[in-house]
Amino acid sequence: MNYSTLKKTAALSLVSLMAVAAANAQTSSDTSHAASTSAKVFGGSGQYRTWNIGVNAGVTSPYLPFGNNNFSSPTLEFGYGVSVRKQLAHSFGLQLDVMGYGSSVAGSNSTPVNRVSSFDTKIAYTATLSGKVNVATVDYLRRKNAINFYLSAGGGLVAFDQKVTLSNGTVIDGKNVAARGGDTYAKELVIPVGVGAAFRLSDRVALDLGYTGNFIDGISFDGTDSYGNSDRKSKFSYAYAGLDFSLGSASKPNLDWVNPVAMMYDELNDPTLKQEVEALKGRVSNVEKAVDDLKKDSDGDGVADQFDKCPNTPAGTVVDGSGCPLKLPAPVDTSLFVKKTDLAGYGKGAPTGAAYSNIQFEFDSSVLRTSAYPVLDATSADLRSSGKTIWVNGYASSEGTAAHNLRLSKDRANSVKTYLVNSGVDAKHIKVKGYGETHPIADNSTEDGRVLNRRVEFKK
Repeated sequence: MNYSTLKKTAALSLVSLMAVAAANAQTSSDTSHAASTSAKVFGGSGQYRTWNIGVNAGVTSPYLPFGNNNFSSPTLEFGYGVSVRKQLAHSFGLQLDVMGYGSSVAGSNSTPVNRVSSFDTKIAYTATLSGKVNVATVDYLRRKNAINFYLSAGGGLVAFDQKVTLSNGTVIDGKNVAARGGDTYAKELVIPVGVGAAFRLSDRVALDLGYTGNFIDGISFDGTDSYGNSDRKSKFSYAYAGLDFSLGSASKPNLDWVNPVAMMYDELNDPTLKQEVEALKGRVSNVEKAVDDLKKDSDGDGVADQFDKCPNTPAGTVVDGSGCPLKLPAPVDTSLFVKKTDLAGYGKGAPTGAAYSNIQFEFDSSVLRTSAYPVLDATSADLRSSGKTIWVNGYASSEGTAAHNLRLSKDRANSVKTYLVNSGVDAKHIKVKGYGETHPIADNSTEDGRVLNRRVEFKK
Protein backbone atom coordinates (compact mmCIF):
# COMPACT_ATOMS: atom_id res chain seq x y z
CA MET A 1 0.00 0.00 0.00
CA ASN A 2 1.55 3.32 -1.08
CA TYR A 3 1.34 6.61 0.86
CA SER A 4 -1.46 8.05 -1.31
CA THR A 5 -3.64 4.97 -0.78
CA LEU A 6 -2.94 5.14 2.96
CA LYS A 7 -4.12 8.76 3.11
CA LYS A 8 -7.33 7.94 1.24
CA THR A 9 -8.03 4.95 3.49
CA ALA A 10 -7.53 7.01 6.65
CA ALA A 11 -9.80 9.77 5.41
CA LEU A 12 -12.54 7.30 4.43
CA SER A 13 -12.30 5.57 7.82
CA LEU A 14 -12.71 8.88 9.68
CA VAL A 15 -15.74 9.90 7.62
CA SER A 16 -17.33 6.49 8.29
CA LEU A 17 -16.65 6.86 12.00
CA MET A 18 -18.36 10.28 11.98
CA ALA A 19 -21.43 8.89 10.21
CA VAL A 20 -21.81 6.02 12.70
CA ALA A 21 -21.38 8.34 15.67
CA ALA A 22 -23.92 10.78 14.27
CA ALA A 23 -26.48 8.00 13.74
CA ASN A 24 -25.99 6.61 17.25
CA ALA A 25 -26.15 10.06 18.81
CA GLN A 26 -29.30 11.00 16.92
CA THR A 27 -31.23 8.06 18.37
CA SER A 28 -30.55 9.23 21.93
CA SER A 29 -30.66 12.97 21.45
CA ASP A 30 -34.33 13.28 22.39
CA THR A 31 -33.73 11.55 25.70
CA SER A 32 -30.71 13.67 26.57
CA HIS A 33 -32.59 16.76 25.46
CA ALA A 34 -35.32 16.17 28.00
CA ALA A 35 -33.06 14.99 30.78
CA SER A 36 -33.16 17.17 33.85
CA THR A 37 -30.07 18.58 35.46
CA SER A 38 -29.22 19.81 38.92
CA ALA A 39 -26.99 22.57 37.55
CA LYS A 40 -27.87 26.03 38.83
CA VAL A 41 -27.17 29.54 37.58
CA PHE A 42 -23.95 30.83 39.19
CA GLY A 43 -23.29 27.32 40.52
CA GLY A 44 -19.71 27.20 39.20
CA SER A 45 -17.99 25.05 36.58
CA GLY A 46 -17.80 22.03 38.91
CA GLN A 47 -21.40 21.13 38.10
CA TYR A 48 -20.58 20.55 34.39
CA ARG A 49 -18.43 18.34 32.19
CA THR A 50 -15.68 20.68 30.99
CA TRP A 51 -13.01 18.42 29.40
CA ASN A 52 -13.22 17.41 25.74
CA ILE A 53 -11.02 15.48 23.32
CA GLY A 54 -11.34 15.54 19.58
CA VAL A 55 -10.05 13.89 16.41
CA ASN A 56 -10.09 15.54 13.01
CA ALA A 57 -8.92 15.09 9.43
CA GLY A 58 -9.02 17.24 6.34
CA VAL A 59 -7.02 18.94 3.63
CA THR A 60 -4.12 21.41 3.75
CA SER A 61 -3.13 24.10 1.27
CA PRO A 62 -0.47 26.85 1.09
CA TYR A 63 -3.21 29.17 -0.16
CA LEU A 64 -5.30 31.48 2.07
CA PRO A 65 -8.27 33.50 0.73
CA PHE A 66 -6.71 36.75 1.96
CA GLY A 67 -3.24 38.32 1.85
CA ASN A 68 -0.38 37.53 -0.53
CA ASN A 69 0.20 33.89 -1.40
CA ASN A 70 3.60 32.54 -2.42
CA PHE A 71 2.15 29.84 -4.70
CA SER A 72 -0.55 30.34 -7.29
CA SER A 73 -1.35 26.63 -7.77
CA PRO A 74 -2.05 25.08 -4.38
CA THR A 75 -2.13 21.31 -4.06
CA LEU A 76 -4.62 19.82 -1.61
CA GLU A 77 -2.85 17.46 0.76
CA PHE A 78 -4.02 15.29 3.64
CA GLY A 79 -3.78 16.37 7.28
CA TYR A 80 -5.08 15.03 10.57
CA GLY A 81 -4.86 15.93 14.23
CA VAL A 82 -6.14 15.62 17.77
CA SER A 83 -7.28 18.21 20.30
CA VAL A 84 -7.79 18.55 24.05
CA ARG A 85 -9.99 21.36 25.37
CA LYS A 86 -10.84 22.73 28.80
CA GLN A 87 -14.09 24.72 28.71
CA LEU A 88 -13.78 27.53 31.26
CA ALA A 89 -17.17 29.18 30.71
CA HIS A 90 -20.26 28.93 28.52
CA SER A 91 -18.54 30.94 25.82
CA PHE A 92 -14.79 30.40 26.30
CA GLY A 93 -12.30 27.56 26.49
CA LEU A 94 -8.58 26.77 26.02
CA GLN A 95 -7.70 24.17 23.39
CA LEU A 96 -4.46 22.31 22.63
CA ASP A 97 -4.24 21.20 18.97
CA VAL A 98 -1.67 18.77 17.59
CA MET A 99 -1.41 18.02 13.88
CA GLY A 100 -0.11 14.52 13.42
CA TYR A 101 3.02 13.14 11.85
CA GLY A 102 2.75 12.61 8.09
CA SER A 103 0.50 15.57 7.38
CA SER A 104 1.83 17.58 4.47
CA VAL A 105 1.52 20.88 2.62
CA ALA A 106 2.44 21.30 -1.07
CA GLY A 107 2.16 23.87 -3.86
CA SER A 108 3.56 24.98 -7.18
CA ASN A 109 3.94 28.02 -9.43
CA SER A 110 3.65 28.28 -13.20
CA THR A 111 6.23 31.07 -12.94
CA PRO A 112 8.94 30.18 -10.41
CA VAL A 113 9.34 32.44 -7.37
CA ASN A 114 13.01 32.84 -6.39
CA ARG A 115 13.69 29.98 -8.85
CA VAL A 116 11.31 27.72 -6.84
CA SER A 117 8.77 25.87 -8.97
CA SER A 118 7.16 23.75 -6.27
CA PHE A 119 7.54 22.49 -2.71
CA ASP A 120 6.37 19.56 -0.63
CA THR A 121 6.64 19.98 3.16
CA LYS A 122 6.14 17.06 5.53
CA ILE A 123 4.90 18.10 8.96
CA ALA A 124 6.35 16.27 11.92
CA TYR A 125 3.91 18.04 14.24
CA THR A 126 2.26 21.32 15.04
CA ALA A 127 1.44 22.03 18.70
CA THR A 128 -0.63 25.14 19.41
CA LEU A 129 -2.60 26.49 22.36
CA SER A 130 -5.60 28.64 21.43
CA GLY A 131 -8.44 30.47 23.04
CA LYS A 132 -11.78 29.32 21.62
CA VAL A 133 -14.79 31.64 21.83
CA ASN A 134 -18.35 30.43 21.23
CA VAL A 135 -20.19 33.30 19.56
CA ALA A 136 -23.70 31.78 19.78
CA THR A 137 -23.87 30.47 23.33
CA VAL A 138 -27.36 31.83 24.07
CA ASP A 139 -30.22 30.41 22.01
CA TYR A 140 -33.65 31.98 22.44
CA LEU A 141 -35.34 29.48 20.12
CA ARG A 142 -34.32 26.19 21.72
CA ARG A 143 -33.78 25.02 25.25
CA LYS A 144 -30.47 23.47 24.22
CA ASN A 145 -28.10 24.86 21.62
CA ALA A 146 -27.93 22.85 18.42
CA ILE A 147 -25.01 24.69 16.78
CA ASN A 148 -22.09 26.56 18.30
CA PHE A 149 -20.23 28.92 15.98
CA TYR A 150 -16.76 29.72 17.24
CA LEU A 151 -13.61 31.76 16.67
CA SER A 152 -10.13 30.77 17.81
CA ALA A 153 -6.62 32.20 17.92
CA GLY A 154 -3.39 31.24 19.65
CA GLY A 155 0.23 30.35 19.15
CA GLY A 156 2.59 27.41 19.05
CA LEU A 157 5.34 25.58 17.20
CA VAL A 158 5.57 23.72 13.88
CA ALA A 159 8.27 21.17 13.05
CA PHE A 160 8.71 20.23 9.39
CA ASP A 161 10.94 18.94 6.60
CA GLN A 162 10.54 20.71 3.24
CA LYS A 163 11.65 19.60 -0.23
CA VAL A 164 11.96 22.22 -2.96
CA THR A 165 11.98 21.71 -6.74
CA LEU A 166 13.80 24.45 -8.63
CA SER A 167 12.93 25.71 -12.08
CA ASN A 168 15.75 23.61 -13.57
CA GLY A 169 14.35 20.44 -12.01
CA THR A 170 16.82 20.24 -9.14
CA VAL A 171 15.29 18.88 -5.92
CA ILE A 172 16.66 20.27 -2.64
CA ASP A 173 15.99 18.48 0.64
CA GLY A 174 15.72 20.93 3.51
CA LYS A 175 17.79 18.66 5.72
CA ASN A 176 20.80 19.50 3.55
CA VAL A 177 20.41 23.27 3.81
CA ALA A 178 23.38 24.74 5.63
CA ALA A 179 21.19 26.78 7.94
CA ARG A 180 19.61 23.55 9.21
CA GLY A 181 22.97 22.08 10.07
CA GLY A 182 21.70 18.62 9.16
CA ASP A 183 18.83 18.64 11.70
CA THR A 184 15.99 16.31 10.83
CA TYR A 185 13.29 19.00 11.20
CA ALA A 186 13.16 22.77 11.09
CA LYS A 187 11.10 24.51 13.75
CA GLU A 188 9.29 27.83 13.56
CA LEU A 189 6.63 29.68 15.49
CA VAL A 190 3.11 29.50 14.14
CA ILE A 191 -0.03 31.54 14.89
CA PRO A 192 -3.32 29.74 14.13
CA VAL A 193 -6.51 31.78 13.53
CA GLY A 194 -9.65 29.79 12.94
CA VAL A 195 -13.43 29.73 12.52
CA GLY A 196 -15.84 26.86 12.68
CA ALA A 197 -19.13 25.38 13.72
CA ALA A 198 -19.85 22.53 16.12
CA PHE A 199 -23.07 20.53 15.63
CA ARG A 200 -24.49 18.81 18.72
CA LEU A 201 -25.12 15.16 18.01
CA SER A 202 -25.67 14.34 21.69
CA ASP A 203 -24.55 15.63 25.07
CA ARG A 204 -21.41 13.55 24.57
CA VAL A 205 -20.58 13.95 20.88
CA ALA A 206 -20.36 16.89 18.49
CA LEU A 207 -19.48 17.14 14.82
CA ASP A 208 -16.83 19.83 14.32
CA LEU A 209 -16.32 21.59 10.96
CA GLY A 210 -13.56 24.17 10.90
CA TYR A 211 -11.04 26.19 8.94
CA THR A 212 -7.70 27.41 10.34
CA GLY A 213 -5.21 29.76 8.77
CA ASN A 214 -1.68 29.12 10.11
CA PHE A 215 0.71 32.07 9.90
CA ILE A 216 4.35 31.00 10.25
CA ASP A 217 6.97 33.37 11.59
CA GLY A 218 9.53 32.48 8.89
CA ILE A 219 10.03 31.86 5.17
CA SER A 220 11.56 28.40 5.10
CA PHE A 221 8.34 26.35 5.48
CA ASP A 222 7.49 26.61 1.76
CA GLY A 223 11.13 26.77 0.60
CA THR A 224 11.11 30.28 -0.80
CA ASP A 225 14.22 31.07 1.25
CA SER A 226 16.30 28.45 -0.58
CA TYR A 227 17.42 30.86 -3.27
CA GLY A 228 17.32 34.62 -3.24
CA ASN A 229 15.43 36.73 -0.73
CA SER A 230 11.70 36.77 -0.01
CA ASP A 231 9.78 39.00 2.42
CA ARG A 232 6.64 36.87 2.23
CA LYS A 233 6.39 34.69 5.30
CA SER A 234 5.06 31.19 4.92
CA LYS A 235 1.49 30.17 5.71
CA PHE A 236 -0.90 27.33 5.14
CA SER A 237 -4.55 26.53 5.74
CA TYR A 238 -6.26 23.49 7.19
CA ALA A 239 -9.94 22.69 6.47
CA TYR A 240 -11.18 19.78 8.53
CA ALA A 241 -14.05 17.77 9.92
CA GLY A 242 -13.88 15.98 13.23
CA LEU A 243 -15.65 14.55 16.24
CA ASP A 244 -15.50 16.12 19.68
CA PHE A 245 -16.11 13.93 22.75
CA SER A 246 -17.11 15.20 26.19
CA LEU A 247 -15.43 13.52 29.19
CA GLY A 248 -16.76 13.16 32.72
CA SER A 249 -19.74 11.96 34.72
CA ALA A 250 -22.95 11.26 32.83
CA SER A 251 -24.90 12.96 35.63
CA LYS A 252 -23.40 16.32 34.67
CA PRO A 253 -24.34 18.31 31.56
CA ASN A 254 -21.77 19.32 28.95
CA LEU A 255 -20.91 23.00 29.46
CA ASP A 256 -20.62 23.46 25.67
CA TRP A 257 -24.34 22.97 25.15
CA VAL A 258 -25.93 24.48 28.26
CA ASN A 259 -28.17 27.44 27.51
CA PRO A 260 -27.87 29.83 30.51
CA VAL A 261 -31.12 31.60 29.59
CA ALA A 262 -33.06 28.32 29.77
CA MET A 263 -31.35 27.48 33.08
CA MET A 264 -32.38 30.80 34.59
CA TYR A 265 -35.95 30.37 33.36
CA ASP A 266 -36.19 26.89 34.91
CA GLU A 267 -34.68 28.06 38.17
CA LEU A 268 -37.15 30.95 38.47
CA ASN A 269 -40.06 28.60 37.69
CA ASP A 270 -38.95 25.90 40.12
CA PRO A 271 -42.07 24.77 42.10
CA THR A 272 -39.97 24.55 45.28
CA LEU A 273 -38.87 28.15 44.86
CA LYS A 274 -42.47 29.25 44.28
CA GLN A 275 -43.54 27.45 47.47
CA GLU A 276 -40.78 29.20 49.40
CA VAL A 277 -41.89 32.58 48.02
CA GLU A 278 -45.53 31.91 48.98
CA ALA A 279 -44.46 30.78 52.44
CA LEU A 280 -42.41 33.96 52.80
CA LYS A 281 -45.43 36.06 51.80
CA GLY A 282 -47.45 34.27 54.49
CA ARG A 283 -44.81 35.01 57.13
CA VAL A 284 -44.72 38.67 56.12
CA SER A 285 -48.53 38.87 56.38
CA ASN A 286 -48.39 37.34 59.86
CA VAL A 287 -45.77 39.88 60.94
CA GLU A 288 -47.85 42.74 59.54
CA LYS A 289 -50.93 41.46 61.38
CA ALA A 290 -48.96 41.15 64.62
CA VAL A 291 -47.74 44.74 64.23
CA ASP A 292 -51.30 45.94 63.62
CA ASP A 293 -52.45 44.07 66.74
CA LEU A 294 -49.70 45.77 68.76
CA LYS A 295 -50.84 49.20 67.57
CA LYS A 296 -54.60 48.60 67.96
CA ASP A 297 -56.27 51.10 70.33
CA SER A 298 -60.02 50.42 70.38
CA ASP A 299 -61.04 53.18 72.81
CA GLY A 300 -58.68 55.80 71.37
CA ASP A 301 -57.12 56.74 74.70
CA GLY A 302 -53.55 56.48 73.37
CA VAL A 303 -52.78 53.14 75.07
CA ALA A 304 -52.66 49.98 72.91
CA ASP A 305 -55.27 47.33 73.72
CA GLN A 306 -52.69 44.79 74.87
CA PHE A 307 -51.44 47.24 77.52
CA ASP A 308 -54.82 48.83 78.32
CA LYS A 309 -55.99 47.69 81.76
CA CYS A 310 -59.13 49.84 81.55
CA PRO A 311 -60.66 49.28 78.09
CA ASN A 312 -63.58 51.28 76.71
CA THR A 313 -62.80 54.50 78.60
CA PRO A 314 -65.01 57.40 77.41
CA ALA A 315 -63.60 59.64 74.72
CA GLY A 316 -61.53 62.52 76.05
CA THR A 317 -60.75 60.81 79.37
CA VAL A 318 -57.29 61.59 80.66
CA VAL A 319 -55.61 58.23 81.36
CA ASP A 320 -52.34 57.00 82.77
CA GLY A 321 -49.85 54.61 81.11
CA SER A 322 -52.14 51.63 81.84
CA GLY A 323 -55.14 53.23 80.14
CA CYS A 324 -56.97 53.90 83.38
CA PRO A 325 -58.55 57.33 84.17
CA LEU A 326 -56.33 59.67 86.15
CA LYS A 327 -57.61 60.77 89.53
CA LEU A 328 -57.56 64.56 89.29
CA PRO A 329 -56.99 66.59 92.45
CA ALA A 330 -60.00 68.00 94.28
CA PRO A 331 -61.31 71.30 92.94
CA VAL A 332 -59.51 74.28 94.37
CA ASP A 333 -61.44 77.11 95.97
CA THR A 334 -60.54 79.85 93.52
CA SER A 335 -61.71 82.51 95.90
CA LEU A 336 -58.41 82.06 97.70
CA PHE A 337 -56.49 83.28 94.62
CA VAL A 338 -56.22 86.55 92.85
CA LYS A 339 -55.72 87.17 89.17
CA LYS A 340 -52.34 87.89 87.68
CA THR A 341 -53.37 91.49 87.06
CA ASP A 342 -53.60 91.98 90.84
CA LEU A 343 -50.07 90.64 91.42
CA ALA A 344 -48.00 93.22 89.62
CA GLY A 345 -45.84 93.93 92.60
CA TYR A 346 -45.09 90.39 93.65
CA GLY A 347 -42.39 89.48 91.15
CA LYS A 348 -40.97 86.03 91.95
CA GLY A 349 -42.97 85.94 95.16
CA ALA A 350 -46.35 85.75 93.39
CA PRO A 351 -48.73 83.14 94.83
CA THR A 352 -48.43 79.85 92.92
CA GLY A 353 -52.20 79.42 92.67
CA ALA A 354 -52.85 82.68 90.82
CA ALA A 355 -54.97 82.38 87.67
CA TYR A 356 -53.25 83.06 84.32
CA SER A 357 -49.73 82.63 85.75
CA ASN A 358 -47.10 81.14 83.43
CA ILE A 359 -46.95 77.33 83.32
CA GLN A 360 -43.36 76.02 83.45
CA PHE A 361 -42.14 72.74 81.87
CA GLU A 362 -39.19 70.41 82.22
CA PHE A 363 -36.42 70.27 79.56
CA ASP A 364 -37.68 68.88 76.20
CA SER A 365 -41.04 67.90 77.77
CA SER A 366 -44.67 68.84 77.21
CA VAL A 367 -45.95 66.93 80.26
CA LEU A 368 -47.68 69.11 82.88
CA ARG A 369 -46.04 69.19 86.29
CA THR A 370 -48.30 68.65 89.31
CA SER A 371 -47.17 72.03 90.64
CA ALA A 372 -49.05 73.64 87.72
CA TYR A 373 -52.43 72.15 88.66
CA PRO A 374 -53.46 74.89 91.17
CA VAL A 375 -52.78 77.63 88.60
CA LEU A 376 -54.66 75.73 85.90
CA ASP A 377 -57.60 75.05 88.21
CA ALA A 378 -57.84 78.74 89.12
CA THR A 379 -57.65 79.69 85.43
CA SER A 380 -60.35 77.13 84.59
CA ALA A 381 -62.66 78.44 87.25
CA ASP A 382 -62.34 82.00 86.00
CA LEU A 383 -62.89 81.02 82.38
CA ARG A 384 -65.97 78.96 83.21
CA SER A 385 -67.51 81.75 85.22
CA SER A 386 -66.62 84.60 82.87
CA GLY A 387 -66.96 82.91 79.46
CA LYS A 388 -63.83 84.71 78.25
CA THR A 389 -61.77 83.62 75.24
CA ILE A 390 -57.99 83.45 75.76
CA TRP A 391 -54.83 82.57 73.81
CA VAL A 392 -52.62 79.79 75.16
CA ASN A 393 -49.11 80.50 73.79
CA GLY A 394 -46.30 77.94 74.06
CA TYR A 395 -42.55 78.68 74.15
CA ALA A 396 -39.26 76.77 74.39
CA SER A 397 -35.67 77.44 75.35
CA SER A 398 -32.99 77.56 72.64
CA GLU A 399 -31.59 74.01 72.94
CA GLY A 400 -32.13 71.87 69.81
CA THR A 401 -33.25 72.91 66.34
CA ALA A 402 -35.77 75.65 65.67
CA ALA A 403 -38.18 73.18 64.02
CA HIS A 404 -38.05 70.85 67.04
CA ASN A 405 -38.59 73.71 69.46
CA LEU A 406 -41.58 74.94 67.43
CA ARG A 407 -43.25 71.51 67.66
CA LEU A 408 -42.40 71.31 71.37
CA SER A 409 -43.96 74.72 72.08
CA LYS A 410 -47.19 73.70 70.29
CA ASP A 411 -47.30 70.45 72.30
CA ARG A 412 -46.93 72.41 75.55
CA ALA A 413 -49.77 74.75 74.61
CA ASN A 414 -51.99 71.81 73.67
CA SER A 415 -51.23 70.09 77.01
CA VAL A 416 -52.58 73.17 78.84
CA LYS A 417 -55.62 73.35 76.55
CA THR A 418 -56.38 69.65 77.13
CA TYR A 419 -56.27 70.13 80.91
CA LEU A 420 -58.59 73.14 80.78
CA VAL A 421 -61.08 71.42 78.44
CA ASN A 422 -61.12 68.32 80.66
CA SER A 423 -61.88 70.58 83.64
CA GLY A 424 -64.99 72.00 81.96
CA VAL A 425 -63.83 74.96 79.84
CA ASP A 426 -65.49 75.17 76.42
CA ALA A 427 -62.79 74.36 73.83
CA LYS A 428 -63.98 77.14 71.51
CA HIS A 429 -62.86 79.69 74.13
CA ILE A 430 -59.24 78.47 74.01
CA LYS A 431 -56.94 79.29 71.07
CA VAL A 432 -53.49 77.71 70.82
CA LYS A 433 -50.27 79.07 69.29
CA GLY A 434 -46.66 77.86 69.39
CA TYR A 435 -43.76 80.29 69.10
CA GLY A 436 -40.80 77.94 69.55
CA GLU A 437 -37.67 79.56 70.92
CA THR A 438 -38.69 83.08 69.86
CA HIS A 439 -39.73 85.78 72.34
CA PRO A 440 -37.60 84.62 75.30
CA ILE A 441 -38.25 86.31 78.65
CA ALA A 442 -34.83 85.45 80.04
CA ASP A 443 -31.25 84.90 78.88
CA ASN A 444 -30.90 81.54 77.03
CA SER A 445 -27.16 81.46 77.72
CA THR A 446 -27.80 80.55 81.39
CA GLU A 447 -29.67 77.59 82.82
CA ASP A 448 -31.82 79.84 85.03
CA GLY A 449 -32.85 81.80 81.96
CA ARG A 450 -33.61 78.68 79.92
CA VAL A 451 -35.81 77.33 82.76
CA LEU A 452 -37.96 80.47 82.61
CA ASN A 453 -38.25 80.26 78.81
CA ARG A 454 -39.77 76.73 78.96
CA ARG A 455 -43.29 78.02 79.50
CA VAL A 456 -46.88 78.58 78.45
CA GLU A 457 -48.36 82.07 78.74
CA PHE A 458 -52.00 83.13 78.76
CA LYS A 459 -52.98 86.14 76.61
CA LYS A 460 -56.45 87.68 76.52
